[in-house]
Amino acid sequence: MTQAKTAILLMNVGSPDAPNQSAVRKFLSEFLNDKRVIDLPWLLRKILVNLIIIPFRVKKSTALYQRLWTEKGSPLIYISEELKDKLQAKADNNCKVYFGMSYGKPGYKKALSEIKQDGFEKLVVVPLFPQHALSTTESSFVAVESEIQKQNLKIECVQIGQFYEHPKFVEAFAEQAKKYQPETYDHIFFSFHGLPNRQDEKSKPENISNYSYSKACKETARLISEGLNLSKSGYSLGFQSRLSKNWLTPFSDELLLKKLRDGKKKILVLAPSFVTDCLETIVEIELDYQQEFIKNGGEKLQLVASLNAEDTWVEALNEIIRDGLKKE
Repeated sequence: MTQAKTAILLMNVGSPDAPNQSAVRKFLSEFLNDKRVIDLPWLLRKILVNLIIIPFRVKKSTALYQRLWTEKGSPLIYISEELKDKLQAKADNNCKVYFGMSYGKPGYKKALSEIKQDGFEKLVVVPLFPQHALSTTESSFVAVESEIQKQNLKIECVQIGQFYEHPKFVEAFAEQAKKYQPETYDHIFFSFHGLPNRQDEKSKPENISNYSYSKACKETARLISEGLNLSKSGYSLGFQSRLSKNWLTPFSDELLLKKLRDGKKKILVLAPSFVTDCLETIVEIELDYQQEFIKNGGEKLQLVASLNAEDTWVEALNEIIRDGLKKE
């Protein structure tokens, strides 16, 4: 059997191995101790994460993962595996697709070990984050670069960065939203994962000036709204998953209730900083935000399922990778 010459490594943040406190504690420790996730001096980060955040958060986080878990396990894991398999079916004969989480299993380190063992000549790293941020895209690239050195992996490495402006990504998300008949809702709402304010402009993709994560999110919403033929007043956006008041605003949960007070009783929610449904979409938006919305007099709060392993997304991702390779 002839080995493929190019390895494609898809990456995402990760998930605990199981919805119990031991597994969640391990996952949170690995995730939150990353200096690009919590960008504080080493000692302060260690004290904050290990003595304050994790002890006080592990029980609540475990309960959230228990609500998320299915018979097949964590949606982020099994949907990503399905995406990998579908992308493999579309890939050239000389390519093999791998999937690795930045934290937890299946991990990127094991994937790189397999890539080394199989003798690939080129590695294409694709973090599945539409908008570049220090704690996601950049963290993935740095982690892979470090592991390549540790494993003494002699391979050409190509990095495919953010893709929020790619026409096929925009088209795929707009097509996904159209399945929910957006014209039947009072308002369209875009909810993006939040960041600490200090991180918003801290990391920038190479050769892109005047960039910030929040600007990229606003442009994402604008592009998708154009694909849905929305007016400027027909949509709004906010940021979710905050850990303090010093995070990007407006906050999604608060703005949704404001829209409800303004008479928007049926709202369709898109979350285009996530290409795979996970804790933040399924539990935070689809369950918790919806419950609060209905409790306060709303009629319907509907989450648009993410791109997951939809055929339109597989086609789009394939083209994003091809376009990225053409630039090399």
